[in-house]
This record gives sequence, C-alpha cells and structure tokens, in this order.
Amino acid sequence: MIIENQTIEILAKSALDKKPISGLTHNFYRYPARFSPSFASTAIQLFSKHGDLILDPYVGGGTTVIEAMVAGRRVIGADLNSLAVFVTRVKTTPLTKREKKDVILWNETYPTQFSYQDASEKLDKVLCEGDKIKNLTLPKARFIKKIIATGLVSLNSIESQKVKNFLRCAILKTGQRALDGRRTHTSLTEFREKLSQNVYQMLEELRDFQRLIYRQKPGKPRRKLIESDASQIDKLPIFLRENLKADLVITSPPYPGIHILYHRWQVDGRRETPAPYWIAGCQDGQGDSYYNFGSRQQPELRSYFDTSLRTLKAIRNVIRDGGYIVQMMAFKNPVDHLQRYLDNMKKAGFTEVVFSSGGIAERNNRIWRRVPNRKWHASLQGNTASSKEVVLVHKAN
Repeated sequence: MIIENQTIEILAKSALDKKPISGLTHNFYRYPARFSPSFASTAIQLFSKHGDLILDPYVGGGTTVIEAMVAGRRVIGADLNSLAVFVTRVKTTPLTKREKKDVILWNETYPTQFSYQDASEKLDKVLCEGDKIKNLTLPKARFIKKIIATGLVSLNSIESQKVKNFLRCAILKTGQRALDGRRTHTSLTEFREKLSQNVYQMLEELRDFQRLIYRQKPGKPRRKLIESDASQIDKLPIFLRENLKADLVITSPPYPGIHILYHRWQVDGRRETPAPYWIAGCQDGQGDSYYNFGSRQQPELRSYFDTSLRTLKAIRNVIRDGGYIVQMMAFKNPVDHLQRYLDNMKKAGFTEVVFSSGGIAERNNRIWRRVPNRKWHASLQGNTASSKEVVLVHKAN
C-alpha cells in the first residue's frame, strides 16, 4: 500500500526530532526506550480522528496515552510490567483542588524532616522488603535507601490513594536521579531539595495536562490502563465484553537482540536493583528475558520471534479492518531481524505501508533515525546496527 509524500515528510520530521522530552507529564519518570511525544502526537493526528480509539499494548512510560488524551481520543494502554502501568496511571490521573492542597501540605511538612537518624519501627518494616531493595546496601545507595524509606512511611498520613501514588512517583523520580547510573554520592540535602522541587514541578505539569484534556469536547477523553501480556490482549474483558476495536495502534515493542533494563536501576558500579518496584509499591519478580520476549543470547532469537508473532496476532484481533499500526523498532541485526519481523507482521494480518518517495526517509522508503541518548545503548560501541531505530507503518488487512 502506498501513501502520499506529505504524510511521510510530516511523520519523519517528528520521528527525527532531537529535542529533549518535555511538556505535560512526560517527565514524571524517565522510562527506558521511550519515543518522543512529538512522534506519538503526529502519528495520532495523521492516522486517526477525534473520538477514535487508540491502543498501546506496550505502554511503557505512557507517551501514547498522554498524547491520545490531549488529542481527544479514547485510549487503552496495556503492559505486563506493573511499573509501567503505575507510572502511566500517575501521569494521566487528574487531581482535585483538595488533593493538590494535600500534596503541597505534605511537601511543606515532610521532606525537610527526612533524616539518616530516623529509626522508627515503621521504617524497619519498610526496609524489610527482601529482594526489592537488593543492592541498596552498597556505599552510594544505602543512605539514600533510608531517606526513601522515610518518605514512603510519611505517606501513611495521606488518605487519598491518588495523592499517595502521585507522591510515590515524585519519590521514584527523585530516587532515579539519585541512584540510577549515578557515579557520585547524592547528599541528604540534595535529595530533599530535589524531591521538593520535583513535587512542585510535577504539580505544574499535571495542571497543564488537566487543562488540555478538559478542553476536549464532548467531555474528557476516556482512558483505560491494564496490566496484561500483549499476547493475551484480545482476551481482555474490555475487548470481549464491549466488542471494541482499535482504530490505531502506536507502540514500541521490545527490540530483538537488544538488552534493555525495563525493570531495574543500576547502582554503584552497574549493580542491578529492583528498587523502582519497592518505591512504587508494585510487584516484580521477573528476569530481563520476561520483559524482552526471551534471552538475547538464544540462538536465532527463536523465543523472541515466536512470542512476537503471538502478540501481533492478538493485536490484529483487536484492530478494526483498515486500522493502522505505527511502531518504533530497533534491531541488533537489521538485515536479518527486520525481515523476520516484517514476515511476522504479514503472517499476523498486516500490510506494510510503502511511502511513494524516499524524501526524508533514509533507505528502503522507511524512516530511520539515530537513537538518542539511551541508557541501554553503550555509546562506547559507536555506530552499531542497534544504534538506529526504524518507524514501521502497517495497515490491518
């Protein structure tokens, strides 16, 4: 199928946008391998209309959900990672005036009281989370661990679950900056000040988001967030009971052969910790292969491509005929892996959209871009094959 040059030029410009991610609630948490809001927003405008249903089966940091709501679309976001669902929920949950006042009151009361000397029984209970605080006893982490625990205990004074989740996310954001890939120690003063700044900044960003979604007519757009394996998405009650069909899918599945830490931080010399789940109050317990469609060490990545085909078939079952799926992908071995992925798309019932002119597209009339600064890509390796991403556009047969 061929579409006009203008569409690829507009989509390519958004995909190649190198501006830092900002605006709305996108920076509540820095989720790995996220694409730009500009790309999601542009794809929504090009391939859907007001009131359409948008689906992201690998919701990650919630970029698609946020942009769909702002654009007046209905949206469903799903992910098997409970942390992704938690972060996306906080980013897209409005707060009432009273709840915002409670957030401010907490922020004016507690962070300045956080201390290394706190030794309450409640603190001990939070610090006895077993594997969830693994490797937080390392030198650059153990003091921050106690401050985070103090912050979590302070949330017991909050009645509203929405306010608790918002403040958990603020602590999560601050903890990520203090611990994840940090080469130097974060002081108590620095952590307290940054946490307080983050709370106020997040409130302002949430106000902007609320203002935009409440401007939509008729009424505010509906969104549904689900913790689910994409291969089971066609069996979810929301699709079966309501007989829903998505008009557009915008997503970024796991990349074949590329190791991405969706579920861990790296602390004090690249030691992995599941601390994000501890802070967010989510369940974990899975290895990296669970979040990446199998081990990248497996010969020929058979598990990856078998899982990919199952998920694509399930996604096809919940897209209307003629609906589009727009994906951002990268491949360790583009020559082999891209073709195998395209074969899976065809088997699942999708036809690739071929643009009528190369235009901005780099090769094969597809949009390619250099991966921006991502923690999963080792810059010391230089221009490896996996340092580039491609935009794939398909239509449901």
